[in-house]
Amino acid sequence: MQAAIVQVRVGDDGEGPAGRQKRGSAMRISKAKPPRLAWVAWAFVLFAGTACALVAGLHAVEAQPNAGATAASALAADDQLSKAIRENNADGIARWLDKDWAVVSTTGGLGEGASIFPQGIKTGALTRTTFETSEPRVRVYDNVALVTTKVKTSGMLDGKPFDVMERQTDVWVRKDGEWKCAFTHETKVPAKAA
Repeated sequence: MQAAIVQVRVGDDGEGPAGRQKRGSAMRISKAKPPRLAWVAWAFVLFAGTACALVAGLHAVEAQPNAGATAASALAADDQLSKAIRENNADGIARWLDKDWAVVSTTGGLGEGASIFPQGIKTGALTRTTFETSEPRVRVYDNVALVTTKVKTSGMLDGKPFDVMERQTDVWVRKDGEWKCAFTHETKVPAKAA
């Protein structure tokens, strides 16, 4: 590629900085190749900029220990656990619970171990007829998510019917690319506040 270089010499005709060309002054137009050094410098800047962007991009990915730990992915996991509960699917529930899962119930009782909830369903001690969640609130802190929902649930527990409205908070931990529910806290909502 060749660039045109225009050189104009204007003599002093007293007409000021507008520099109208005086008769007899010279105007020379020549074509010349741009200096080779400019092309080398431009190529270096382009290469260096690309290399810096790639390195910065790799470090940005490393700075996010788990890009899958998002509010949307935590809520999706919570929704899947809720679906398993609604369907009385003991194996589906067990799939989402961490091995050290614990629950504080609406009555203040503490249950520990990932098998106690699914086992209650398998033995028939617990059967849900409804389990509806609403008003989700999700907060993510690195690989931990807090998912709080309003829950309307009913069914049978140890042969006795129940029908309650509660606020439930599930604590989710991201392990090996998957969310696991590590803790559940249930708070009964009085009928007049529901």
